[in-house]
Amino acid sequence: MGIRIASFNVEFSKSTTPEEVGEMFRPFAFDLIGFCEVPDGDWTARVGRVLGMEHAFVGAISSANHQDKYKSILSRQPLRRAEEVRLEVEGGWNPASVARAEVRFGSVPILFHSLHICSCGLANGHARLLAQEVLAKETRRCVVAVGDFNSRLGDEDMNTFAAAGLRSAWLDLPLDTTGLYTYSAFDPQINSGVIDHIVYSAGLKATDGGIIELAEPLSDHKPIWAELALPVG
Repeated sequence: MGIRIASFNVEFSKSTTPEEVGEMFRPFAFDLIGFCEVPDGDWTARVGRVLGMEHAFVGAISSANHQDKYKSILSRQPLRRAEEVRLEVEGGWNPASVARAEVRFGSVPILFHSLHICSCGLANGHARLLAQEVLAKETRRCVVAVGDFNSRLGDEDMNTFAAAGLRSAWLDLPLDTTGLYTYSAFDPQINSGVIDHIVYSAGLKATDGGIIELAEPLSDHKPIWAELALPVG
């Protein structure tokens, strides 16, 4: 059994509408989508109406207290125990947060996280706090975390997730991310490499996925996706 998931930083829908995002995602038939820098209100639900995905959760913490930079989850299956975890550290911008909820696929419970964090170092960053104090402590369910990590594979921030037992989809896929980028979709001259990720706990494995390349970008970030094989049981 597998599930198809996506992640998209929509830059507060500055350059698109929820209906356009829904139409862009329609061919992929995703089961779960994590959004960040998303507007408050019914924006996420409007994407869901285009896709036939009825279940949505929108967090209440806007990144760095900016306007309409929330994290949200869109799902085909019911969301259980949806909540938001605040992340605040001494370095970088604050607050960050992660919206999360449990979603069951057959007998397999997935604890799905949609996040937006800053890159501010191994010792005191959002990455360390999230990986070690939130994600690593969840051992009863499969864990998936998606979003704008603001770090590339191999950076200290990303290494904290590997140390917590979470693997990046980019490592399971036959895709060399060297020379690729997810930011900035509008201006390749200022690209930061692949800073959007899908990471997951042991027992899960990416069997397909990639960066969605659009002729006309809908945001300063490119959407990403993966199909994950689920453990049997």
